[in-house]
Amino acid sequence: MNYKYRLLALDMDGTLLQDDHEVSEETVKWIKEAVRQGIHVCLSTGRPFAEAYPYAKQLELTTPMVTVNGGEVWRAPYELYRRALLDSKLVEQMHALAIETGSWFWAYSVDRLYNSENWTDDIANQEWLKFGYTTKDHEVRHRILMRLQDMGGLEITNSSPINLEINPQGVNKATGIGQVCELLGISMSQVVAVGDSLNDLAVIQEAGLGVAMGNAQQTVKDEADLVVSSNNEDGIVEVIRDHILIEG
Repeated sequence: MNYKYRLLALDMDGTLLQDDHEVSEETVKWIKEAVRQGIHVCLSTGRPFAEAYPYAKQLELTTPMVTVNGGEVWRAPYELYRRALLDSKLVEQMHALAIETGSWFWAYSVDRLYNSENWTDDIANQEWLKFGYTTKDHEVRHRILMRLQDMGGLEITNSSPINLEINPQGVNKATGIGQVCELLGISMSQVVAVGDSLNDLAVIQEAGLGVAMGNAQQTVKDEADLVVSSNNEDGIVEVIRDHILIEG
């Protein structure tokens, strides 16, 4: 079959996964059918590799993966292709800002997850991938955002309306999927990218077909080419059935 789109880039939380963090049987069935028909399916997530890979395994995916919002690109499971690290001095500043504002915070190093309850005294000698804040206080979140923008050198997104996620500037899911396209020998025009949050925005804007879930943040819906059903209503099935597995 001669399909227009060759790669399906799937966000996980709020997109591939239902609210119970499971993939529905119907979605599993259609993803496996897409793979059978020669479509590359790539998980594109803010999660680290260890938290994403079990789902790739469940779906029997052996294609590349994009983790920590593009901070890591995997050629194949357990085979790293590219990694982009945060400057540890910026991590020190972000940590200080979290303490100052009393916000819950978390950060992924190459080796593990740290958070407010389990931090390290040795920031300088770690390899950092991503830093995050979570607060329901809109004013506090806005204040943090302003301070982060002043720091410079940071790519600031979110994976829910109450958090902020920070990667090195210029590192996002679009750059990650761009690198996957290089590996596969295809172009971004052949990509369908699906997501629900601001960390999906760049890739939704650059893909051949950018898709927002029905439960997506409004900004994402506004920028997408298409809005489908929610993550709890098999929106991914719609994408595959109605927009990918059709003659291009």
